[in-house]
Amino acid sequence: MIIENRSSGILLHITSLPSAYGIGDLGPEAYKFADLLDEAGQRFWQILPLNPTETGMGNSPYSSHSAFAFNPLLLSPDLLFKDGLLEKKDLKPNYTFRNDRVDFEAVTAFKKAICTKAYINYRRKDNFKMQQAFEYFREQHQSWLQDYSYYVAFRNYFNGKNWLEWDKSIKNRKEKELKKLAEKLEEEIEREQFLQFLFHRQWEQLQDYCNKRDIHFIGDMPFYVSHDSADVWANPKDFKLDKEGRPTSVSGVPPDFFSETGQLWGTPVYNWKELARNNFDWWMRRIDHNLRLFRLLRLDHFRAFSAYWEVPAGDDTAINGKWVKSPGHELLSLIMKYHPEKPIIAEDLGDIDQPVRELIHAFNLPGMVVLLFAFESNDIAFESSFLPHNHVKNSVVYTGTHDNSTTCAWFQNATPATKQIFSDYTNQKITKNNAHEVMLRLAYASVSQLAIVPMQDVLGLGAEATFNKPSTIDGNWEWRLKPGQFTKAHAKKLYKLVKLYGRLR
Repeated sequence: MIIENRSSGILLHITSLPSAYGIGDLGPEAYKFADLLDEAGQRFWQILPLNPTETGMGNSPYSSHSAFAFNPLLLSPDLLFKDGLLEKKDLKPNYTFRNDRVDFEAVTAFKKAICTKAYINYRRKDNFKMQQAFEYFREQHQSWLQDYSYYVAFRNYFNGKNWLEWDKSIKNRKEKELKKLAEKLEEEIEREQFLQFLFHRQWEQLQDYCNKRDIHFIGDMPFYVSHDSADVWANPKDFKLDKEGRPTSVSGVPPDFFSETGQLWGTPVYNWKELARNNFDWWMRRIDHNLRLFRLLRLDHFRAFSAYWEVPAGDDTAINGKWVKSPGHELLSLIMKYHPEKPIIAEDLGDIDQPVRELIHAFNLPGMVVLLFAFESNDIAFESSFLPHNHVKNSVVYTGTHDNSTTCAWFQNATPATKQIFSDYTNQKITKNNAHEVMLRLAYASVSQLAIVPMQDVLGLGAEATFNKPSTIDGNWEWRLKPGQFTKAHAKKLYKLVKLYGRLR
């Protein structure tokens, strides 16, 4: 069992923190939040992937052009100023940002401008200590950093086009032409590497601050990567592509109760035979990279480690897909060989069959139980594995996840029968005003070793605070915590509950 002590945490992505710059970042508010987590008796801070996001991809942290790189939008201008890379005047945006939502277009423009200024100031100043740290970072992260910085610089050079549309010699990574273009774009390449260094520097400072307070990060790793990414461009043999680099098969999930045509995600699927020839080197580097950042790592779409839904490229829906077996056992065996502490959480939601359960059991991994799924009104409701009396110790219980509505919004939209089951199960009258408190207590009282509650459920927020609505594009990933919204009073209340339910260390 990887979670040694009965404990609890809060789910809040970095983008949702308060800040004066339109988006949460790794600056002062992150440290204030860590202090409140400590006061609240929390031992884990769960976040979403830290990879770069794009407005063209709906700003989703699960759709990125790199599986390794960090999101420069999360850099703290205040810390850049503290490091002497910005001036006071740079901290005053021309745009008035909202404090409750992220305006990604405006934020991207602002952050791009100050990141450029930070790099220019670095080049101008003789900061030997920072130069040494930057060089060390480049050496330590060489396996992905060069490909990523080349990809970003080249993509800008080719006017933002997909790498399939680049000059053939660059698209096919001809060494002589790559070197020639890299020399031409040397400054832009270094700039991208410098931004990655700055992020890593700010992250390590925050991580160290949290760890000293016995607060640890839970990260999240998507299973697939986008086709238009540094990873696929640099490692085409590791994916099912044709001679031109186009996917021959893509990812998705099959038709189910919620969708007659399934979900077509469209990312390329892995060429597992090729990956196995190299002993899954790319995957292992990716896992190692994440586990240097986080104490625990949630593997998203875990069922694909058993079998994944493969759809012929060019199909408009996922109907014609098929299940294809994955070498998940071999891959997980390697992960456990190098990480025997088993720092993995299996996201085992959705269409889970017996082979997936056996895989989780074989490696004794904690799965997820989501309370919002527990009280549906049907004849077998009380056989649900999501109900507290069916929870197991080696699991992580959530009131809801980033893909769910808030508890209060769920209750408002629930059927009368579902509300009645919820009320009967807890033996009390439940309303839209106390639903979140009742659900939180159920999570804390659960036998599950770790309980995670989204910040929206701690505060009892409604539908306006929903973070992501799957299968939709607009308005996702934008919700933010307002300044002063999570207070010492909230922390004190949580501390009492943590203590009451034996989750205090």
